[in-house]
Amino acid sequence: MILGICGGTFDPVHYGHLRPALEVMEALAPAEVAFIPNACPPHRDTPGASSQQRLRMLEAAVAGQSGFYVDRRELDREGTSWTVDTLASLREEYPGRSLCLMLGTDAFAGLPGWHRWRDLLSLAHLVVMQRPGWTLPENRDLERLLGRYRAGDAGELQQQPAGRIWLQNVTALDISATRIRALAAGGRDLRFLLPEGVREIICNEGLYGDTTRPDEC
Repeated sequence: MILGICGGTFDPVHYGHLRPALEVMEALAPAEVAFIPNACPPHRDTPGASSQQRLRMLEAAVAGQSGFYVDRRELDREGTSWTVDTLASLREEYPGRSLCLMLGTDAFAGLPGWHRWRDLLSLAHLVVMQRPGWTLPENRDLERLLGRYRAGDAGELQQQPAGRIWLQNVTALDISATRIRALAAGGRDLRFLLPEGVREIICNEGLYGDTTRPDEC
């Protein structure tokens, strides 16, 4: 079974994270997806919610969805949450399993700026979740990477544990954690942007400056 790896701050997790992950899992079946929240993200500001709050929101978000689970290894590891270190620990745990690091198109476009980014394909496949109409920005490193490692079909990811790049079309959902935090700060209703269990945690704990009383949620 393929293991999809979806990392991020998840501050908060929302349907823009969950729906593409579900579509990737279905496309690569049999597969499951591990959601791995960052502890100390290297390319983002300090999260607005604590590590434990983000963990609980993720657990609420994936509850009841077969094939989805939360992996807390980055929260339990000290120091910066480098993706290459996480993949190395997963590879040690699953030496022969197909691992697929799931990336949005923006993350893939910025890949040359990642810590030890050239080592990623020795540890896992890359699954780039692309939205309709997306085109790769001009970058020789990425063009060479795709030219050498792009998979012709998803079945290639089953045949070896790492080393290929697969472009997977996903539904475009214009939802961002930044926008959700801004709405919460203004006391706006977050319904239909994220799972109800996540919305309740944000509301009941007053996350992101939300001043809505729990009995109004």
